[in-house]
Amino acid sequence: MKPYFTIEVKDTHSNARVGKLTTPQGAVETPTWIPVGTAASVKGLIPQDIQEIGAQMVLANTYHLHLRPGEDVVDSFGGFGPFMGWSGPTMTDSGGYQVFSLGSAQEHEDLEGKKLSKFSQAPIEEDRLKARKTQPMKPAKIDEEGVTFYSHLDGSEHRLDPESSVLMQEKLGANLIVTFDDHESPLWNYGRTKASLERTERWGLESLKAQKRSDQLMYGVVHGGLFEDLRKSSAEFTNKHFEAVAIGGSYSSKETLYKVLDWCVPYFDEDKPRHLLGIGEVQDIFEGVARGMDFFDCVAPTRRARHGSIYIGPKNGGRPENNFTMQITNEEYITNQKVLDPGCKCMVCQTFTRGYINHLFRAKELLAYRLATYHNVYFMTRLGKIIREAIRNGSFSSLKTAWLQD
Repeated sequence: MKPYFTIEVKDTHSNARVGKLTTPQGAVETPTWIPVGTAASVKGLIPQDIQEIGAQMVLANTYHLHLRPGEDVVDSFGGFGPFMGWSGPTMTDSGGYQVFSLGSAQEHEDLEGKKLSKFSQAPIEEDRLKARKTQPMKPAKIDEEGVTFYSHLDGSEHRLDPESSVLMQEKLGANLIVTFDDHESPLWNYGRTKASLERTERWGLESLKAQKRSDQLMYGVVHGGLFEDLRKSSAEFTNKHFEAVAIGGSYSSKETLYKVLDWCVPYFDEDKPRHLLGIGEVQDIFEGVARGMDFFDCVAPTRRARHGSIYIGPKNGGRPENNFTMQITNEEYITNQKVLDPGCKCMVCQTFTRGYINHLFRAKELLAYRLATYHNVYFMTRLGKIIREAIRNGSFSSLKTAWLQD
């Protein structure tokens, strides 16, 4: 059975909606944040933790699973869900983000001398690109047919194109898969971004042609960088050809991200699931939901946890300016006997104090990473549930205002 999506409730004061994605492995209620299990593992958690927390789906990375253990190995276990012991719905990306992270991001740096990200500040003129002072690996090379990668593990050469990406994702066995796309750099000018978008659209059609399994739902991906006409054209193209739509690419700032959503969402059919790829901080989720997005994924909650950055709600000092986080490793928490986020019902906040978790991080105890990750994943999962409840009872706008203080 191919997954299908239905809308259950629409907000009367925004484009927010509550939906349901039905898959053979269970239903996913939206809006929702999806934990990322890059190598078929949500770092620090076991599948029983994920289920206990209430997370509904896990996303894995095609590029990383291709490098190890290989899609054929994963296929022999019945897909990455059974491979990792997760029985719920699953999703894989296409490896398209690595077109950027292992390509332009290796070759160039932003105006502050930092490695490129999708939010790097973007000069419009091509001649203002900066070469990276150091390149940790040989950059990926893009041509019209696909991308040649060099493994970050051993430098070995690998090839990804629409056909091979789809074949890999079919072997990885996820319910939701993503078309192979060319992720633009935020530093590219209009002409280069347009050429990249044309490549993405051609690769999208080739991905559809390559798809053999009828039980996987494929997302098409909107690109176009910072340029309104390109984004709108891409949104119209993606909606025309795909049963599920995603927004990806570069933004340079949060303000541009929200503009991109405003430009694109009007071109999407109401009955199609909408995914904001690689985005999942608290403010982004509220702003994305208000504009009509359904799915979010991001490594920030688990990555933050490993560095002692803990999510807290607005009643405990969380706000957009601090990304709704506290730094538990700070000296001020050494003797603090409060829980991480008072009022939180997660296992960690029901059992452990800030002072104890501060001690675990300072002592470099492995338990620190597990407890912090459990809390952060619970926090983001619970946020999705709170938002769904607010949309259902007509209070989403007031909830958004209370959290974002706007």
